[in-house]
Amino acid sequence: MGEKITVEALVEGGKASGGPPIGPALGPTGVNIFQVVQKINEVTKPFEGLKVPVKIIVDQETKEFEVEVGVPPTSALILKEIGVSKGSSTPNTDYVGNLTIDQLKEIAKAKAAELSALDMKSAVMIVAGTCLSMGVTIEGKNAKEFQREVREGVWDEHLNEPLREE
Repeated sequence: MGEKITVEALVEGGKASGGPPIGPALGPTGVNIFQVVQKINEVTKPFEGLKVPVKIIVDQETKEFEVEVGVPPTSALILKEIGVSKGSSTPNTDYVGNLTIDQLKEIAKAKAAELSALDMKSAVMIVAGTCLSMGVTIEGKNAKEFQREVREGVWDEHLNEPLREE
């Protein structure tokens, strides 16, 4: 095993290129930049339209590389789901969009590794908190009301699935 070099970059999902920041950073490593960019675009495709943190780990000796993809911020995932570019400047009165329970669960799963939550119910509560500060409703309700319903068990049948793949 040779010495490893790690290059970190923020790329738009599915749209990385050999230009900055990736090309110049990888140039000195001697790795095949085209292959790296192809791999990055393949693994970041699900995050099209979002900025995604990626880590490229290059083995100096063998020129082999691996790409690790981070997860965009919760707020970016919410905005992508509702199809708007930014949250509300007055989130308690102006709502910019609405998430379904299924969309909320998808975001919770995407963020599972970074959330302190151990189950779907608590993960959804955390994501709903972000919705609250952004002016995003859930199932047509304000996020505080939705959280209260979750605490009361109203949504239990929707939230009994595992948060992470076992």
